[in-house]
Amino acid sequence: MRYKKKYILALDQGTTSSRAIVFNSNSQVVAISQREFPQLFPKSGWVEHDPETIWKTQLQTAKQAIRKAKLTSNEISGIGITNQRETTVVWDRTTGVPVYNAIVWQDRRTSDYCSSLRKDNVDKLIRRLTGLELDAYFSATKIQWILNNIKGAKAKAKAGKLAFGTIDTWLLWKLTNGKLHITDFSNASRTMLFNIKKGDWDKRLLELFKIPRSMMPTVVSSSEIYDHTLALGSSIPIAGIAGDQQAALFGQCCHQSGMVKSTYGTGCFLLMHTGSKPMPSKNRLLTTVAWKIKGKTEYALEGSVFTAGAAVQWLRDQLGIIKSASDIESLASQVKDNGGVSFVPAFTGLGAPYWNPYARAKISGLSRGTNKGHIARAALEGIALQVNDVIRCMSSDAKLPLRELRVDGGASQNNLLMQLQSDILNARIVRPTTTETTALGAAYLAGLAVNVWKNKSSIKTHWKADTFFRPSMNNSNRIKLLKEWKKTVSNLS
Repeated sequence: MRYKKKYILALDQGTTSSRAIVFNSNSQVVAISQREFPQLFPKSGWVEHDPETIWKTQLQTAKQAIRKAKLTSNEISGIGITNQRETTVVWDRTTGVPVYNAIVWQDRRTSDYCSSLRKDNVDKLIRRLTGLELDAYFSATKIQWILNNIKGAKAKAKAGKLAFGTIDTWLLWKLTNGKLHITDFSNASRTMLFNIKKGDWDKRLLELFKIPRSMMPTVVSSSEIYDHTLALGSSIPIAGIAGDQQAALFGQCCHQSGMVKSTYGTGCFLLMHTGSKPMPSKNRLLTTVAWKIKGKTEYALEGSVFTAGAAVQWLRDQLGIIKSASDIESLASQVKDNGGVSFVPAFTGLGAPYWNPYARAKISGLSRGTNKGHIARAALEGIALQVNDVIRCMSSDAKLPLRELRVDGGASQNNLLMQLQSDILNARIVRPTTTETTALGAAYLAGLAVNVWKNKSSIKTHWKADTFFRPSMNNSNRIKLLKEWKKTVSNLS
């Protein structure tokens, strides 16, 4: 049966907000709804969300997006889900009630435990099986923490009464009223429990972290009709799932080996498509599943910058030097350079290629002549320099020079940041006409399953470049900036 409806609803559940976007079959945004939700910080280095709030805000935005599009739910051909990855929810299978708040990917409470495991060379086993670094970033140690610290959780888990899920799994459970307990390959590959070569949960890792297999969701492909939901009024197929960064890679049409995208959000995430075989990294990048479609698994190299847009939020909320995030571009443009200021925004540690969970943010080089503009510009440079570190590692691993970087995410709208990125990389930056590429990737995956789009080739015809940024910084200034950065990062504690 060929679906006649030509609208896809993408649920984009992010770290700071839940969003829903309706796309038409020309890949155009028809309507957007967004709601922020509270970030919970019980202790230093801890970050949590209320899972019920995530569900309520996501449901509200889905209904509102359909209303804004002036559609009814029965005009929606399918739903695609994309989500903040690694964030961990554990709930009671009978009641559907979470036993604890969602532990967010940024959370560092299990860092010491991860460090203790390295002494036993467990990190080598984890890298070989999962393609990941042993780090508190991923889901495994978060699940273990909940089982060890929430009264009665371990016994319930052993009895098969608890379910684990990343946010996609939690939303699917709620959308189907507890019928579906599934995740896709891209999200499963971020748990530190999934064997990316065998395509299944790894018994050795489940035993290592003392996690019963009964807690784990069934792993499915990234594009197929999983079931239908009645939560939005009428029966709609749920047909696509991908973690946010893999969804953005798909939405940017980086479907061929060597293509790279960078998403500038709360953090900054770079993925390089590497083809049908996992590519090990010699530079501590992550080897991850990009997606699985029609039985074919494709892979990517990933570098994660933990703090990008969150640094701008800090300048707004804690320092008060800007009133809104968008103000940083005009403030930073008031100065011709950083005035000797260097800003490493390592508020929750450093990701690839450093993997230093104990690093903290640092602003150095301050003088009496330093003003708000210098700090703002150094913050933008700090984001771009972290991206540069990751790109250099990717190029080395893949033995491919960077030809262009496709960008998306909220901060990609900052023209100064994009120009700085081009200057520091000494490469072309391309911003597409549609920067909602994370949600668009989820829409594409769902649309492929319900025949809104025929194949990946037909999707590519919709991708269009909007703005190009080309390097204009002279080489001596670039070298100087890179040397200052290297010196500052090496001195972090």
